Amino acid sequence: MPAAVRRARTQVGIVGAGPAGLLLSHLLARRGIESVVVELHSREYCEARQRAGVLEQGSADLLRAAGLGGRLDAEGLEHGGIYLQFGGERHHLDFRELTGRSVTVYAQTEVVKDLIAARQAAGAALEFEVTGTEVADLETDHPVLRYTAADGVRHEVTCDVIAGCDGFHGICRAAIPAPRAAVSERDYPYAWLGILAGVPPSTDELIYAHHRHGFALHSLRSPAVSRLYLQVPPGTDVAQWPDDRVWAELQTRLGLPGWDLIQGPVLEKSVTPMRSYVSEPMRHGRLFLAGDAAHIVPPTGAKGLNLALADVAVLAEALGALLLEGRPGLADAYSDACLARVWRSTHFSWWMTTMLHPTPGADAMEARLQLAQLRYVTTSRAAATSLAENYTGYPPLLPGPPVG
Repeated sequence: MPAAVRRARTQVGIVGAGPAGLLLSHLLARRGIESVVVELHSREYCEARQRAGVLEQGSADLLRAAGLGGRLDAEGLEHGGIYLQFGGERHHLDFRELTGRSVTVYAQTEVVKDLIAARQAAGAALEFEVTGTEVADLETDHPVLRYTAADGVRHEVTCDVIAGCDGFHGICRAAIPAPRAAVSERDYPYAWLGILAGVPPSTDELIYAHHRHGFALHSLRSPAVSRLYLQVPPGTDVAQWPDDRVWAELQTRLGLPGWDLIQGPVLEKSVTPMRSYVSEPMRHGRLFLAGDAAHIVPPTGAKGLNLALADVAVLAEALGALLLEGRPGLADAYSDACLARVWRSTHFSWWMTTMLHPTPGADAMEARLQLAQLRYVTTSRAAATSLAENYTGYPPLLPGPPVG
C-alpha cells in the first residue's frame, strides 16, 4: 500500500532555498506571514556553491534593513568603482564621484549562510534534500505544494500562494502552460573559466580587461581569496586548463608594466556558459516566479543576484498587501514591476558583455568598434555616469518593519 501523505497548511509555499527563496521567507516572516521552504539540495551544498559576489548599494541596504547586515558590514568589501582595461591601459571609473553610490563585494555563498542561519534561528519550516517536488492547482485560490522530505515522508501543503525561486532548471517555470509564457533568449559564443584562488587580491577594485586573447576579470572574495575569470570557448573542458596555463593567460590579459598578479593555489575551477534569458510574465494564477526561475543574465554586469533580491523585495510587499489586507493590486502588478528592472539589467549585462568580449571570428571593424566604445566610456562623463548608474543599481523596495 502507498505510504500515507502528511497534509499541512501554510500561507506561502516557496520552492528553492537560494537567496531569492530564503530572503522571501525572511521578509514574509517580518510581516507575520507563514511560509514553507523546500530545497532539492543539502544545506552544505547551498552554502558552498560559488556564485555572484557583488551587491548593488540597494541590495546591501535591503539586507541591512532586514536585519541581515552583521557579517555583511564586518566582512563585506565596499568598492567605489571599477577598472576598465584595454589597449595596454587601465582606467578607473569612480562610482561615488559619478553617482554617490557604491557596491559591496560579499559572496552569494555568504548571503545564503546568513539567511539560512536567520531562518533556522527563527524556527522556520525549511526542508533540504527533498525529492518529487510538484506544484498544482495554480489557478485556484489554494495551490498545492507536494514533496517528499529527506526522511521519506510525502507531504502535501495547501497554500495561498506558491513562489517559484528554484532557478533555471527548476519545476516552477515549467508549470506555466507554454502558450502563456513568452521566452526571449540569447546564447553567447563564449564562456567564462573561473577560478577561486587562495591568494590576496592583486587589486583594490574589480578589473574588467578587454584583450585580443579574450576578456579577463579580476574579482575579489575577501582579503585572502581572489576570484578570476578568463573568456574561453563554450564547452571548454577544465582539464585543458591546468593551473600554470590559467595563471599564464591571466598574466597576459591583465598584466601591465609595474603591476604584479599574485599567484597561488587554485581552490576551485569551473566553466560558466553565457546567456541572456527572460520568461514573462512572472506570474501565473497564484504562482509567482522570482530570480533565475524567470530570468538569467551573463555575469559581466553583476546583476543576477541583485535581480533576485529585488524581485523578492517587490514580491514580499505584494504578498503582504494580498494576504494581510486583501488588496490584490500589488500582486497583479508584480510581473510588470519586476520586468521593467529585469529588461534594464538584461540590456546592461548584454552591453557590458558585448563591449568587453572579443567575438570569435569577428572582423577588424568589430574590434575597432569595441575599442571606440571603451574609449568613449572612459573619456565621457555622461557615458561613465550611465555605466556607474546601471552598475550600482536602483534601490529595491525596503522591507516593512518586523511584526510584534
